[in-house]
Amino acid sequence: MTKHIFVTGGVVSSLGKGLTSASIGMLLEQRGLSVRMQKLDPYINVDPGTMSPYQHGEVYVLDDGSETDLDLGHYERFTHSPLTRDSNYTTGQIYLSVIEKERRGEYLGQTVQVIPHITNEIKSVIRKLAADDVDVVITEIGGTVGDIESQPFLEAIRQFSLDVGKENCLYIHLTLVPYLKAAGELKTKPTQHSVGLLRQIGIQPDILICRTERNLDREDRAKIALFCNVPVEAVIEEKDKDFSIYEVPLSLVHNALDELIVRKLNLPAGTLDLDDWRDLVHRLRNPKQEISIAVVGKYAEHRDAYKSIYEALDHAGVARQAQIRIQRIQSEHIEREGPERLLSGYDGILVPGGFGERGIEGKIDAICFARERGVPFFGICLGMQCAVIEFGRNVIGLTGAHSTEFDKDSPHPVICLLDEQKAITDKGGTMRLGSHPARLAPDSHAAAAYGRQLIHERHRHRYEFNNVYRQQYLANGMQAVGTSPSGELVEIVELPDHPWFVAVQFHPEFKSKPTAPHPLFAGFIGAAIDKHNARGERAKEKEVETP
Repeated sequence: MTKHIFVTGGVVSSLGKGLTSASIGMLLEQRGLSVRMQKLDPYINVDPGTMSPYQHGEVYVLDDGSETDLDLGHYERFTHSPLTRDSNYTTGQIYLSVIEKERRGEYLGQTVQVIPHITNEIKSVIRKLAADDVDVVITEIGGTVGDIESQPFLEAIRQFSLDVGKENCLYIHLTLVPYLKAAGELKTKPTQHSVGLLRQIGIQPDILICRTERNLDREDRAKIALFCNVPVEAVIEEKDKDFSIYEVPLSLVHNALDELIVRKLNLPAGTLDLDDWRDLVHRLRNPKQEISIAVVGKYAEHRDAYKSIYEALDHAGVARQAQIRIQRIQSEHIEREGPERLLSGYDGILVPGGFGERGIEGKIDAICFARERGVPFFGICLGMQCAVIEFGRNVIGLTGAHSTEFDKDSPHPVICLLDEQKAITDKGGTMRLGSHPARLAPDSHAAAAYGRQLIHERHRHRYEFNNVYRQQYLANGMQAVGTSPSGELVEIVELPDHPWFVAVQFHPEFKSKPTAPHPLFAGFIGAAIDKHNARGERAKEKEVETP
């Protein structure tokens, strides 16, 4: 029978349940086990697709077009678990399904209640991932123990062990052990209270993972074990990682978490092999050089809004043995202060996606700066659309060129609504979503990076390059080097005479892994390194010439 691990969180939010769950999944995979990952979110939105990135962070898109929680990005970066729409459920989806069943008469006149109908629905989505070829399903419960909205999920996972047998379930609780500077000691009371809340609803954690900024000593562990009713060996320290999140699995191994899980669930696990992961961390810690990348975005001050982009840049840096220094720059600030002041000296400029008109002109100015100065440029989604607008205005001479998303009366709508979007009025789950194929021009930067001419990448957009203008762009030097197989939709544009000016309509960051960086990010960072090294050579030459 498939075993189930449930990961809950207590004391405060943002403790890193997703990262911890992903690390556990990776460790079990490295021991030869088949793992599936799942996140259950307590918010009532059907999915995060209509939520503000300031509240929720990025929306992570899967191959099947599901708009999901950003923690699924951790799952994909750390594990090989195939993710689908069954990997992320929300309260909104659960209640919507139950209400639809009630409307169809499937409950035969019963009064529909949280228990058993909502909890049964939650249990059914957990069971979807269990299969004969799956050893372990790891289900992360979003939110914090004690939250009203999380209660149905906690009740469902309590019942789940009764359905499949306690020997097939493991409860892991991630909690905070804060350090009080004034007292000069760690405090275990918040953890005791958090576990107490779990025990009140009938869940006794099997393992406690304690987030802390200071090391737990033996006395701290013993105290937590005694008051929380777990063995001392099941109190696992997860100290804050100042350097890299990719150190988390190694920390958990140091505390023998994988051995504990294997033993408690009686899993048929092999020997742990982390050589590749240790090599990754070694290369992260020992770069041969340092380069700087400016990320010019609308949500630059909110780190989670571009989470996958920052990770993909780091992955490419590891592959090129370079430390990536990322400077997050608000596009609105460029509108006020100008690109010369804010962007000079960077080895590369990346303009990511976004929605709405705010900050658009700042992105356009940043792209113009990169194009004219020969600075490696990478545009993603809205970043590509802004590159098309900038080129149209400043090179082709299309005065007033814009996207109809921002200016419906533009005399030159070089970016326009996809034909398939014109009859759509609902906002949720209605964009061009998921994996779509594209063909690449054989002599392009993109084809050289990928090493092939047919690719599949994930999309999330409503607007596209307006084909009415395609010949004008080609005649002036901007090439459409990636298109849909039919040739109708432009997926990638390039400037062949620029060191690296590549802009894509899709989201390559979603397919980058620390041990397998995305080809376009690797190509962009390679160009930035060349730019950095050339600048260094010129500086040396000037020193020699100076008497």
